[in-house]
Amino acid sequence: METDPFAALPEPMCQAIAAAWTEDVGPGDITSEACVPSDAREAAGFLVKAQGVLAGLDVAEAVFAYGAPDVAFHKLAEDGDRVSPGVVVARVEGPAAQILTAERLALNFMQRMSGVATATRQAVDALDGTGTRVLDTRKTTPGLRLFEKRAVIIGGGVNHRMGLYDQILIKDNHIDYAGSVQAAVRGAHRHLESVGTNVPVVVEVRDLDEVRAALEVGGVDRLLLDNFSPAQAAEAVAFIAGRIPTEASGGLTPDTVRAYGEAGVDFVSLGWLTHSPASLDISLKSAAALAALQQ
Repeated sequence: METDPFAALPEPMCQAIAAAWTEDVGPGDITSEACVPSDAREAAGFLVKAQGVLAGLDVAEAVFAYGAPDVAFHKLAEDGDRVSPGVVVARVEGPAAQILTAERLALNFMQRMSGVATATRQAVDALDGTGTRVLDTRKTTPGLRLFEKRAVIIGGGVNHRMGLYDQILIKDNHIDYAGSVQAAVRGAHRHLESVGTNVPVVVEVRDLDEVRAALEVGGVDRLLLDNFSPAQAAEAVAFIAGRIPTEASGGLTPDTVRAYGEAGVDFVSLGWLTHSPASLDISLKSAAALAALQQ
């Protein structure tokens, strides 16, 4: 028995697709209903128009499975593939009106996810040979976090915490409000003990004094070197000497991460991956249009 592509996704992603469908289609696609014969059947292909890394193909398939169930979706590529202009990554065939109704929503997910995956791969490639891994952040589009973080994985990165619930990340304001690094870390461990749970404790540090304080108090799983220059990061890494994994953060892009990898940090985290990359240019073209392009 074939797996339903929509049901195969995690439930929160299914809910997001359903909500997006309601937002876009509402009570019906009046243009397609008005202009396209109800018995018309057509074929079309998803055409890539820029260089990048493909992501969201499974989500696009799920969109069709959810809202255009009579349309057959055929993958011609896989998430994570490097793609170039002119490549057709999927083909659909079935009722013409259903194809048109599902087109934009499928493209919105695929283009956005491919943009994030492409940006992630750029950062991963920039760090090649250093051993430093790429992390995302919580700077995601509201409602699309699971999709964007999935795209980071497809692009070769690693997910940071998913939300405020699965990791204690003590940032500068937490330290200031708690009074010190030591007070914040001790408070974190008291809380974890009181609620009977165990999640990683990460501390964002602003200078070597806070690095020393975090090492002295103990119970820290990773140090986030916030807005350190590459030279400062190298100094901190040497001082930490492998006692705690390190992460560099603060306005990083694929153009700047290499220096931090060479400084020896274990991770770099880039909000840029999800708040700034351009969506990959992909469009849905009818079979006739694709044939004309090939001539």
